[in-house]
Amino acid sequence: MPKKKPEVKNLYYITHIDNLASIFSKGILSHRLIEELQIPYTRIYDEAIVSNRGAKVVPDGRSLWDFANLYFQPRNAMLFRVLHERGEKQIVVLGVNPEVLSTVGVFVAAGNAASAETKVFPREQGMREIFKMWDIISGEYWNSMDGSKRKMMAECLVPERVSSDHIHSIYVATHEVSQAIRQMGLPGRVSAVPEPSIFFRPVRQYRITPHLSLADGDMFFSFMQTLTVSVNTVGVMGKGLASRAKYQFPDVYVTYQDACRRKLVALGKPFLYKREAFVDADLADEPTSLKNVNANKWFLLFATKKHWRDMSDLNAIRDGLRWVGDNYQREGIKSLALPALGCGLGRLDWRDVGPVICQELGSLDMNVAVYLPREHMIPEQLLTRDFLLAQAGHK
Repeated sequence: MPKKKPEVKNLYYITHIDNLASIFSKGILSHRLIEELQIPYTRIYDEAIVSNRGAKVVPDGRSLWDFANLYFQPRNAMLFRVLHERGEKQIVVLGVNPEVLSTVGVFVAAGNAASAETKVFPREQGMREIFKMWDIISGEYWNSMDGSKRKMMAECLVPERVSSDHIHSIYVATHEVSQAIRQMGLPGRVSAVPEPSIFFRPVRQYRITPHLSLADGDMFFSFMQTLTVSVNTVGVMGKGLASRAKYQFPDVYVTYQDACRRKLVALGKPFLYKREAFVDADLADEPTSLKNVNANKWFLLFATKKHWRDMSDLNAIRDGLRWVGDNYQREGIKSLALPALGCGLGRLDWRDVGPVICQELGSLDMNVAVYLPREHMIPEQLLTRDFLLAQAGHK
């Protein structure tokens, strides 16, 4: 099947909700124009980032301050940083018609424009560079070591101003924020759209017990203290979530291989890696200047099979979950995110796995989020409390 040709369907602008009235009145303005016109605005970037952008010069000799910057992919390390500092109720992402790429004087940055490693090109050459790395830009996650964190923040640089006529949508994290925007009296043609996935939130959530919920989203952006990765006992992280962990958190893979060599990864007894690195350092743009970083993210390496070729073992999963219940307090696990263990590549069925997970973990005195399989949709009747907790004795 031929590869689909890259296509820019939208451009995006990240801003504070308090700036919306000004933007729809005057447009998305360059930093220099905001300063010259003395327009009040709520800043979302710290002084160091703003200053750094002012020092970067594009090929025609102007500074980045002379351009309004739009992203090709809003779900990037900069948005992660801004949400960390400001909170999801304060930040919105504006959807902008890509026809602004035709504006005279547009430049394209093949990555975070302020980075010394990023090259800035005239529009046509820049778009060729963008399409060469489109798989990275349109991806769901990144790694600071291979350059994908920087490349995903590729920018369209529009001289001075983007007319508000080009804005078609305001993407927000929750329905609550969407309702607040609708009360602002903004143009009726513009929709306030809850898109939680842009903001690293699950698309759907189901509350099963006071402390246990199901989530449809990306587990690696979970706010839970400990993330669970399903593994085998022979030290191979080849596919699925294990492969994702190996890519995004290489130290997890090194620790896992060492634990397998020492026979510490076994069926029925997960191995807890109490990682010392802060997850914000991996995921946020310019993490060294963050004022408050998140607590350390731990990883629970949960063996669901002996060999990577095997089918996952439901009894081993049940035993491993019981180990969690018996040991989470002693080990210091404060909250836990886990996938639908054994589903997907493990070839088990959610109909069998879901009730085991929920019945074993549903009564624990900590928050637990079970992330649903992403390979296929689970029927709604298999996501209900009655189905998942049947015969479990929960009240």
